[in-house]
Amino acid sequence: MQNPVVKIALAVAISAASITAVSAQKLKVSSFLPPNHTFHKMLKVWSDEMSEKSNGELSLEVFTSGQLGPPPRQFELVVAGAADLAIILHGATPGRFPMTELAGLPLSHPSAGDLSAITSRRLTELAPEYLAEEHAGTKIMWMAVTPPLKIHSAKSDLSILDNIKGQRIRYAGAIWQQIVEKLEAVPLPIPPGQSADAISKGVADAASFPFEATKAFDMAPIIKYSLEPGIASATFAVVMNENTYNNLSPEMQKIIDDTTGPDRGEAFGKMWDEGEAEGRQYMVDGGVEIVQLSDTERAKLESAVAPISESFIGALNDSGKPGSEFVAAYTK
Repeated sequence: MQNPVVKIALAVAISAASITAVSAQKLKVSSFLPPNHTFHKMLKVWSDEMSEKSNGELSLEVFTSGQLGPPPRQFELVVAGAADLAIILHGATPGRFPMTELAGLPLSHPSAGDLSAITSRRLTELAPEYLAEEHAGTKIMWMAVTPPLKIHSAKSDLSILDNIKGQRIRYAGAIWQQIVEKLEAVPLPIPPGQSADAISKGVADAASFPFEATKAFDMAPIIKYSLEPGIASATFAVVMNENTYNNLSPEMQKIIDDTTGPDRGEAFGKMWDEGEAEGRQYMVDGGVEIVQLSDTERAKLESAVAPISESFIGALNDSGKPGSEFVAAYTK
């Protein structure tokens, strides 16, 4: 017969294990990006931090490469509760996040410094006042602004803007569509993960990506020229289902609050900036020629894209939204 004291101790241990099993939560994260993307490196860091602070009760389970849905469905997956969190590319659903996309206006990024660290922090700081309405049904963990996207071509030297004319360019978002059109090229709304395949098969001639993404999507083997400087950034957000957050205990909510926000946006942006340098070197090592615009060609570019900013800001102002106010706060 088992000792009563042993039986009681065993029962307590089983009960404690059951409580831990019930209380431990793995939040399901949907991502359309490949496993080697910088976002997933930061999600791993964040998950480990939450797990440590919660004694293993709170962590993330990430589903990569669009396992739960393609890029345009990521926001709705979270709102519907099919995922607890998701990585949102705002440009994947043109017109759905018009205020947020103003952070990607052409040639509006800082001219020096850790570009993504600066802009990602700034956009996260502005999100509660200006962007929460566009993300209704979710809680924004942090915003992310890419280093300015470059045009990468398998066809011709892009340092002469006239060489861009007629090229079929993969893009994402309404702003980049207009940039491509202003350069008299043909915009193709190809999902990021399909871009290399589209270029290798001759469906597209070029694509717009930061250097970091060219490494993630293995673009070097099919690209001949990359154009510097970048023209316009793309915006992302990590968002959580509002009900998921509200149903967590106050202790778990505090852990999430303490590990997200502007500091996380800046930390991720810095990681992105470091990845940008690595991505550029990846392209160089892959035989891609990095070309730049002369002062004359840059002036042509500035003249071509200036009406885009005026149009997008004006449309939001006319609709009663604070477009000019937001841009002024973001670019100060």
